[in-house]
Amino acid sequence: MHSEVVASRSADQRDSTRESRNGNSPQLDAVSLAIIQQLQEDGRRPYAAIGKAVGLSEAAVRQRVQKLLDQGVMQIVAVTDPLTVGFRRQAMVGINVEGDVESIADVLTGMSEVEYVVMTAGSFDILAEIVCEDDDHLLDVINKRIRALPGVRSTESFVYLKLKKQTYMWGTR
Repeated sequence: MHSEVVASRSADQRDSTRESRNGNSPQLDAVSLAIIQQLQEDGRRPYAAIGKAVGLSEAAVRQRVQKLLDQGVMQIVAVTDPLTVGFRRQAMVGINVEGDVESIADVLTGMSEVEYVVMTAGSFDILAEIVCEDDDHLLDVINKRIRALPGVRSTESFVYLKLKKQTYMWGTR
């Protein structure tokens, strides 16, 4: 298990995402971006070490990090390898919806097995990443919970055979 900064907004921070689309997003200067980069390399890096790298005091780094967290610019989380913690089956599920796509997306975000939900313009209305203990668990989630939702027209599952890359380093490119 390792810790990284996820420089994306969570479902709880939808309002700040909407604000950013309207030009009201927090402005990140070069120092804030450098702090994010330091934390993406090692989410447990001490503030004193970050301060030396970016030219600020430990207290100033602590304040900046807290502000970035409060604004929803980033999260600091532990990222695990699902296989090592008992989740042997992962899949991306494409979902086609009749009617209100957002209401289905909202229900999916409430499912503990669903790790990622995105509304798309393409072959599917929604893509949902699902992490389960095994094939039976995945079948239960797809068949009895997702397909049973009113408005779900169809699903297509893409079962992961092997995860080759998973990174959260896009925050400062």
